[in-house]
Amino acid sequence: MPKPSVTPLSVLDLTPVSAGQSPGEALRSTLALAAAAEASGYSRYWLAEHHLNTGVAGSAPHILAGLVASATKTIRVGTAATLLGNYRPLQIAESIGTLAAVFPDRVDLGFGRSGPPKSPSEPAPGVVTPTDTPGDRVVDGLLIPSPRPIFGAVLPRKFRLQGELLGRFPGDTDNFENDVQDIIGFFTGGYRTRHGEEVTATPALGQSPQFWIHGSTAGPSARLAGKLGLPFGANYHVAPAGVLDSIAEYRAHFEPSASLQEPQVIVSADVLVAPDEHQAQRLARGYAQWVHGIRSGQGAIPYPSPEDALDLPLDADAKDLVKDRVDTRLVGDPHQVRDKLRTLQRATGAQELLITTIAHDPADRQSSYQLLAEAWGL
Repeated sequence: MPKPSVTPLSVLDLTPVSAGQSPGEALRSTLALAAAAEASGYSRYWLAEHHLNTGVAGSAPHILAGLVASATKTIRVGTAATLLGNYRPLQIAESIGTLAAVFPDRVDLGFGRSGPPKSPSEPAPGVVTPTDTPGDRVVDGLLIPSPRPIFGAVLPRKFRLQGELLGRFPGDTDNFENDVQDIIGFFTGGYRTRHGEEVTATPALGQSPQFWIHGSTAGPSARLAGKLGLPFGANYHVAPAGVLDSIAEYRAHFEPSASLQEPQVIVSADVLVAPDEHQAQRLARGYAQWVHGIRSGQGAIPYPSPEDALDLPLDADAKDLVKDRVDTRLVGDPHQVRDKLRTLQRATGAQELLITTIAHDPADRQSSYQLLAEAWGL
């Protein structure tokens, strides 16, 4: 566990699949990284949820969270985030309730609102549009880039197919608040059917995972986290343009709850640390191409090696599409990255930082987390 005087660091793992690696190898790398992160003093190990990406194996976070919990002893384990529209509330309560029953006081459940827009003219939930921010700016030393248009007017085929396979429909994110309340109710015993009937959701009932709401904009997720008095996860690594606005919206709407008396914020950052800056910049190659696959709607590609990335140049439009992500990735030696993270913490007022690291070689990814933990003082 981190020292009391040190701001906690936690891990966000997408379980990336590297070029030449199988999904099984990527998943086993996640388990090895979780054990190493625990030994290095990280507080939490959270799993993301992504579907239909050849370069990401983290598509079943509830199952993977159980495997991670079994491979570790003390680190908190959870999701960041469970995308509510992809499940029924009872399914989530039963899955997380199972984990919480087996691993008491170690399980976190992060709620995410991502889903299809109501109409092609509206952005998908969580997407910052170019009109929201006038341009790049620096706030208290932190770069807040202008947002980039994503996908355009037509939702890419991959996301339409994903929605069909998961039973999503335009506007279903309007159910987000009710779903959050229902899931929490299954754990507390407060859930009632439309006819007022009580429901016992075994093994969720009586378990107490820590609930979080994650968001990328000053929108419904930030406001709901405040309204319910839940901790909030702000996404600097996914949507850096909206991080300060989303946190401000959360704090403005915060109401104390039985579990939380004051606002609590964790902020994510994309980080890559190596023994020296030259090596870090070399290992950072391939990131722009990987992000471009996501941003263009094709899906994350298997993460290329530093050498292969040189043979995958991006044109000017492609570079512009991912510029905000590339510019806000924190790359360097341990002390350089430590200082950049201190700036992020100062500018956002975060009580905790959530570190996600992508590299072609799992050993380099694991080394990055270890070097950062040592420099940070965990």
